[in-house]
Amino acid sequence: MLVEIAAANAAFAVIKEAVQHSGDLMAAGKSVMDYFNAKSSIQKKIEETPPNKRNDLEEFFEYERMKKQEQELKELMIYQGRPGLWDDWLKFQANAKKRRDEAKREAEAEEQRKKDELKHLFENLMIVAAIIALLALLAGVIYWAMTTA
Repeated sequence: MLVEIAAANAAFAVIKEAVQHSGDLMAAGKSVMDYFNAKSSIQKKIEETPPNKRNDLEEFFEYERMKKQEQELKELMIYQGRPGLWDDWLKFQANAKKRRDEAKREAEAEEQRKKDELKHLFENLMIVAAIIALLALLAGVIYWAMTTA
């Protein structure tokens, strides 16, 4: 998680510097995306950490730091960006989250489809093996009957 925190901090520093020097938030567009991707990764890592290995205080301070940075970013977008930029950014984030969630659902469905396909293949192989075993048993019985008669 330290890598993600460092990435978020670095991206935020680039955003602030770009806006301070150029007065244009659009100049830091890639860094804005990098910041929110790192934020998303941090949240994902925290959620994936087992409860017995979590550090609640560290999580709290990390969330507080991110909230403060987002407030600064909001102010930059409102005062340095075009009118409505913050609202458009919120809509963009919501749509991006929907796309990521949909892609995740599709990937999970594809994985399940592959598992089901393998299960059916295994079942079919078991049926073929059972038929071969029965045929071999039948051939053995016929051979035994012919040799003992």
